[in-house]
Amino acid sequence: MPLNHLARMGQVLVLNASYEPLNITTWRRAMVMMLKGKAESLEEDSSRMIRSDIMLPTVIRLRQFVRVPFRELPLTRRNILHRDSHSCQYCGYIGDKLSIDHVIPRSRNGTDSWENVTTACFSCNIQKGNRTPQEANMPLKSRPHRPLSGLTFEANRQINAGHHSEWRKYVIGWGREE
Repeated sequence: MPLNHLARMGQVLVLNASYEPLNITTWRRAMVMMLKGKAESLEEDSSRMIRSDIMLPTVIRLRQFVRVPFRELPLTRRNILHRDSHSCQYCGYIGDKLSIDHVIPRSRNGTDSWENVTTACFSCNIQKGNRTPQEANMPLKSRPHRPLSGLTFEANRQINAGHHSEWRKYVIGWGREE
């Protein structure tokens, strides 16, 4: 199998020795960690073979525990759109004409925070204007919230997109995000 085809095969969920998700890496990096004896394969894609005797790993676990400092997921347009499943939180529109809306407008001391920003289509954003959703009589489909963690957020995106359903049993909070 050509190497460039293997490179597109997918991502691998890396778990700490305690089975906590650490990060998502490439299959190539996962194979190196396994060959060096630093990790073991927990889940494999039986339909994808690297060689006739080696299946592509989809979940690996480190053999030794690694301490990792907490990293907060940055508040960016892309992350807000992903959190809200690329849909208007007022009318449910799904498409390209989406913007970011402040639930409590900035002119009323509304902050740039996970709990105060949401996805809105252009027409709903204009209709709401400089008012709160209650004043505009436009209830939100879901309350804005801070995602659990960056890794959980990304892993849930992969699962919800129909990729890596085997990750569900390792990702805490699956189904509660997005």
